[in-house]
Amino acid sequence: MSLRTALSRISWVQRALAVGFVLAVVWSLWHTRSLTDRMVKDVILYVLIPGVLAITHRKELGWRVDRGAVKYTLALALFVLPFYVVGSSLPSVRAFYPMWGGTLDTFLPHAAKQFVVVVAAETYYRGLLCVGVRDIGRKAAFISPVIYAFHHLGKPPIELLLSGPTDVLFGLTDYEADSILPSVVAHGLGLALLDWLVLHDPLIPPETVVGWLRWLPLPL
Repeated sequence: MSLRTALSRISWVQRALAVGFVLAVVWSLWHTRSLTDRMVKDVILYVLIPGVLAITHRKELGWRVDRGAVKYTLALALFVLPFYVVGSSLPSVRAFYPMWGGTLDTFLPHAAKQFVVVVAAETYYRGLLCVGVRDIGRKAAFISPVIYAFHHLGKPPIELLLSGPTDVLFGLTDYEADSILPSVVAHGLGLALLDWLVLHDPLIPPETVVGWLRWLPLPL
């Protein structure tokens, strides 16, 4: 059997998942020191390579905007908004954010670069690993949660705890919308809002939020 024949028997879903796994490994091994370096890394691994793969296989990664996508975007953004507001008052979150040392003086350029990172991440997690393999049905939304959680190691415990469920929620929303627009907006603008809130006095007293979440077995 020729190599070409063998490759022709590998389905698009199998190829997408295999490439996705390799990219996850490379991403973990490729260390960066600044937000600009991280932006370059994520664009190459999460946008360029999946994009070329999709184009050569005539597949879509959810890069589309239509009325349905906008509807799901508004719904998801409104749903996650309270989580960002409440989270911004947690001591562990305020100690970690803004990432890469953002300040009020550099907020806009920092937020713009960070948004590029978010778009790249959503192209990979919700694009390549969910909308891109939607042929397998809604279970596509359950492919990346483990990888997504693993890549959140080192972040505040509450964020690590919520990363898996968040991945599923974003994936299912993008799957229904057949677009990554909902997760891009919810994640990108939500992260910018979180940074802005952390750079100011808490909207909710930290002790109040900690009291609400005291039942969680992790440091807040």
